[in-house]
Amino acid sequence: MVARSLGRVRRQTPDRGPHLTDDRISAAPGGEGAGGDRTGSTVMQGDRRKAYRPIPPDLRKAALESGLAAYERGDFFEAHELLEPAWMGTSDLAERALYQGLIKLAAGYVHAVRGNPVGMARNLEGAGTHLETSLRLDPEWGARTGIDIATLLAAIGERLSALAALADALAESPGPILHLLPPAPPIR
Repeated sequence: MVARSLGRVRRQTPDRGPHLTDDRISAAPGGEGAGGDRTGSTVMQGDRRKAYRPIPPDLRKAALESGLAAYERGDFFEAHELLEPAWMGTSDLAERALYQGLIKLAAGYVHAVRGNPVGMARNLEGAGTHLETSLRLDPEWGARTGIDIATLLAAIGERLSALAALADALAESPGPILHLLPPAPPIR
């Protein structure tokens, strides 16, 4: 609407060819769907399509390690960014859910730094949902990465309880809220 009111007309989106698809990717051995390398395709997660840009397991592991190192330093935005290739790089739904849960956890603390308790709560709740999904789909995924998902879920629950207990104080105190809450939970 804004573009039209300013007299600008949007161009039609160019054909993106076969690298974007609505095909459901099967969790075949090696993480690829039928047909080999599916660069830029999508994978179904629940009722939503998610970007899928396959990367080898060693690069996903490197992205995980880099993301966790940034998280441990308190660089939550960087952690979020570094974890995204791992999340988008696998078609395994349990692995994707684990990475997405970690991304949401980091994003929650980005909101804490920015003084947004609502954004923090929503992201921590989302982190819990994704981590629970990973645990349900494959209880061993977390263990293979050195992450005790059950312990992390409990820690997220504690942070959500602390956030709820401080709701009135947070509404009156704009700005970073990290100092009012328990520190970010350790992932490992």
